Amino acid sequence: MSRPITKTLLDVIAYVILIFGALTMLIPFVWMVSVSFRLPAEQFSRNIIPDPLTLKNYSDLFKDLPNQAFLFLTYNSFKLSILSVIGQVLTCSMAAFVFAIVKFKGRDFLFAMLVATLMIPPQVSLIPDFIIFKYLHLIGTQWPLILPAFWGGAFGTFLLRQYFLTIPRDLVDAARMDGASLFDIFWRVYMPLSKPAVAALSIFVFKDAWNDLLRPLVYLPTDMQKTTLTVGLAFFQQQLQMGGKFTVLMAGAFLSIVPLLIIFFIAQKQFIEGIALSGVKR
Repeated sequence: MSRPITKTLLDVIAYVILIFGALTMLIPFVWMVSVSFRLPAEQFSRNIIPDPLTLKNYSDLFKDLPNQAFLFLTYNSFKLSILSVIGQVLTCSMAAFVFAIVKFKGRDFLFAMLVATLMIPPQVSLIPDFIIFKYLHLIGTQWPLILPAFWGGAFGTFLLRQYFLTIPRDLVDAARMDGASLFDIFWRVYMPLSKPAVAALSIFVFKDAWNDLLRPLVYLPTDMQKTTLTVGLAFFQQQLQMGGKFTVLMAGAFLSIVPLLIIFFIAQKQFIEGIALSGVKR
């Protein structure tokens, strides 16, 4: 068998495996969307296309949850996710700029230690964080979900540093000759040129904050005016299922992932570019 034929055969096998994997992950999503548009009596039907198709589940979602809880849950999730993005982008970009541009003794060692923290599961630090916030009397508020984002993060720092290394160092020298300070170089040169990497980091942080269930469940009470959408849906899951309204629960789950889909499709070009170039080192 000639080499071109072998390469073509391997490409076909790879594409078949990738398509199979994509379908495996897509089928549950399609089923969730299908159930959200069905009548309760048809919730266990095997038909992918609902018959009849109804929007009643989405209206019932706002009626069945008390005191407009779904609106408060959605607002809280957006608020905490956006604040997490702002905190991570600001702190990680400044740390990444220092590790990529500023030369000081022990820089590589400190960066290696920072990257090594990626091996520590976030659940390990949950108890020490809880003790700190309890000492500060912040348990039961949203601050334990906001403040850690402004402490920086190893993943975001690593991602942006790798991207900063791809920017020509000549720009720094030119800015220095023009009398620019380090902050001016960071804010006016590197940040505008790093939009793809910033977009990639923003999507990652928004996704993690939006889907986070453990930390809001630990730090926040079951007050529907304070907690997040993930906790609210988990809290009402048993209530809706026992009421025979599994379709309403699927409608809530579908609405909870719509913001993630919209954000990704809007910024997918910058996201892919940022991921692709962050691993390139000059």
